[in-house]
Amino acid sequence: MRSYKSRPLTLTAVLTLLPALLVVPLTTRSAQAAPSGTKDVIANLFTWNWNSVSAECTNVLGPAGYGGVQVSPPQDSVKLSGTHSWWEIYQPAAYDLTSRMGSRAQFSSMVQACHAAGVKVYADAVINHMTGQGATSYGGKSFSKYVYPGTYSAADFHYYPGACGNSDNTIHDGDYTGSANNVQRCELVGLADLDTGAGYVRSRIAAYLNDLRSLGVDGFRVDAVKHMSPADAGAIYSQVTGSPYIYQEVIYGAGEAVQPSQYIGIGDVMDFQYGRYLKQKFEGSISDLQTFGVTWGGMQPGDRAVTFVTNHDTERNGSTLTYKSGSTYTLANIFQLAWNHGTPQIYDGFTFGNNDASPPSDGNGYVTAANCSSGWTCLHRDGAINGMVDFHNAVRGTSVANWSAPNSNVIAFSRGAKGWVAINNGGGSYSGTFATGLPAGSYTDLTGGASVTVNSSGSASVTVPAKDAVAIRTGATGPTPTPTPGTTVATSFNANVTTSFGQNVFVVGNVAALGAWNPANAVALSSATYPVWRATVNLPASTAVQYKYIKKNTDGSVTWESDPNRSFTTPGSGTATRDDTWR
Repeated sequence: MRSYKSRPLTLTAVLTLLPALLVVPLTTRSAQAAPSGTKDVIANLFTWNWNSVSAECTNVLGPAGYGGVQVSPPQDSVKLSGTHSWWEIYQPAAYDLTSRMGSRAQFSSMVQACHAAGVKVYADAVINHMTGQGATSYGGKSFSKYVYPGTYSAADFHYYPGACGNSDNTIHDGDYTGSANNVQRCELVGLADLDTGAGYVRSRIAAYLNDLRSLGVDGFRVDAVKHMSPADAGAIYSQVTGSPYIYQEVIYGAGEAVQPSQYIGIGDVMDFQYGRYLKQKFEGSISDLQTFGVTWGGMQPGDRAVTFVTNHDTERNGSTLTYKSGSTYTLANIFQLAWNHGTPQIYDGFTFGNNDASPPSDGNGYVTAANCSSGWTCLHRDGAINGMVDFHNAVRGTSVANWSAPNSNVIAFSRGAKGWVAINNGGGSYSGTFATGLPAGSYTDLTGGASVTVNSSGSASVTVPAKDAVAIRTGATGPTPTPTPGTTVATSFNANVTTSFGQNVFVVGNVAALGAWNPANAVALSSATYPVWRATVNLPASTAVQYKYIKKNTDGSVTWESDPNRSFTTPGSGTATRDDTWR
């Protein structure tokens, strides 16, 4: 569940809810569309403003192979005086798209930029409740707790003090175990609880979601869904156009009245047990992770689960590893991307000294640019993590094999015959010989270490540094020869690309001469021999190069060709030629 603070009701602690295990069949609506294609890793850019998300899709997420980006709630929200805690955005004041993160126009441009980079956009949807405090929104709206002019009136909310078993109309800890009605009809820490069983409320929420769909939003992470009955949630989803991908926040808690399994019939669910277990194991022994999956109590079926090592709630309540866990946190994320359970999410937020801290923002509370410094955390830019996104995409659909756990801190396994990974959670390096299941050859370590040689029997002798990992996959071969300093190779890029009027073609890649994956620094190709676009670039000799072609459009947006990245190794001297066709 979501954490909130409601000051008028003097709730001074963030409420953390621990949900449950109850299977109730649901037939109100079939499951929504799952992430499609070969890329499904979601980057969760918590509280990033829309311009920053736009740039990140273009410059980092698209090139690295992320399939989606989860963005924070885009609706208007309460604006309080003081420090502007992060949880303001989880108290809606209107469904207009003027928020702490930017304007409607900026949001729309962000969706277009992400799509051009091959990244889907999933919006965090807060539809269970409105505010519990305040009188003014970021969009300049005036409201009271149960009256939102033009959107809702008092008749659109639950208000059952007696039925809630207490005098304050709020949910109490005991309600989670004993009463689904209290969980789903009473107020969550004083937030005005919408009557989602009412036709008008359902249609108004659906209109908001359809507005986001009209701007290109591909799906929704539905906040606090356990506080709506599955029938209510399913009825709302049924009014949403198309088949958006829906994944829902329902936290498992043993013996509770509301369980994730009740919602799987209408969408996927967030798997909170996943991160809890990884905290236990990576702070103890990782050697028994061989069976990690749905058979572990409280975990959800892998084909219906969105997994995460941490999120903005769990990093504050201490139930999962966080950026404060250092390399242990990174290793747990590497494991998540290497394992074969669920749709993985990589989380990035901001550093905090107290649970209510504001994201980096100006004096009026508007979120400032996320530049991966000055308080922002950016795990999705880590080279090893991006190497593992590539690994995850490449091994999709394969099973775990060749499991090895030589001690409590070291594990290794393959994903079919497509990839192999070793993880060392210990304080010293580990050297050993492992069965990789891969064909003989020399492979590039996707986490940035030394190359790995696999012999004819499929085994490799590998040293895994302390608190580090080694990962290899078919198609990523090495070793990369050491270039002579200063030596370059004139490389001709000849790309057959059909364009529309005003479009131009560029090449961009992983080396500085190709713009270091930044489209703004990409190399322009000449259209003199159209439809073949040409340019010659001096690239460093004996270097593994990855690259793609992009189209720059008249409106300034960028269109990337499809995955995977193109790759080759430049020779030690002479010239090189790349003859390609846009894909």
